[in-house]
Amino acid sequence: MKYIADLHVHTISSGHAYSTLEEYAARAKKIGLKAFALTDHAPAMPGGPHLYYFANMKMVPEKIDGVRIYRGSEVNVISAEGEIDLTDHELGELEIVIASMHPRVGYDSQGEEKNTEVLIKTMRRNPKVNILGHIGNPKFPVNIPAVVAAAKEGRILIELNNSSAISRPGSWEKCLQAAEEVKKHDWLIALGTDSHFSGMLGDFRQSEELIKAAGLSDRHIVNTSFEKIEKYLLKR
Repeated sequence: MKYIADLHVHTISSGHAYSTLEEYAARAKKIGLKAFALTDHAPAMPGGPHLYYFANMKMVPEKIDGVRIYRGSEVNVISAEGEIDLTDHELGELEIVIASMHPRVGYDSQGEEKNTEVLIKTMRRNPKVNILGHIGNPKFPVNIPAVVAAAKEGRILIELNNSSAISRPGSWEKCLQAAEEVKKHDWLIALGTDSHFSGMLGDFRQSEELIKAAGLSDRHIVNTSFEKIEKYLLKR
C-alpha cells in the first residue's frame, strides 16, 4: 500500500523528542510523504508544552514546502472519569486528537476491566477525540473487542502504532488482536509512527506486518488518501 500521511509525530516541544517541525517537513519532502500530523503531547505529560502551545496552533502553516501539516495533539487520559488534559478552547484549534493512556499523567493502570471502562468514558466524554492511541500497550491492558466496538460506534479510529515494538515491548499480540477486530467490525485504522526523531517518519514496517497478518486491505486504512483523512478525521 502507498501511504500519503503519518498521523502521529512528536517534535522537541514534547520534551522527550529530538527533531523540530521544520526537520520533519524536510524529511517528509525527502521521502515523498505528502502530510503528517503534528501531535505533541498535551501538558500533563512531564516536559510537555504549555496550554498556550496548542491554543496558538493557528500560527503553524497548513503547508511547509508543499507538505501538509495537520495540527493536533496526543492528549492524555488524566482521570478515571475519562477526562483529558486539553480544554475545548485548545481543542478548537486542532484537526487531529489522539487519546492515549500513559503512566504518571493522572490516571495509572488499574487492570483491564477498569482501563476499558475509562477508555470508553474518554471516547464518549470528549467528542473532539478522533483516534485512540496504542491500545495494544500491555502496561495499560484493555478489552480489545469492547474498545474497538465502542470506537466504531463513536466513529473514532484505532491506531496501529509503528513504534510500539520499540517503546512498548509485548504489544504485538494485542495490536494484532486490535487489527483483527477492526476487520471483523469493518472499521478503520490510522497509521502513526509515533516518531520522536525525524528519521522515524513514514516508516510503517511494523504496522505493515500487522496489517498483513490481520488481512486488512486499503479500505481499512485512512492514510492512503487525503479524501479518507478528511472524511474520517477532520469532519467526524
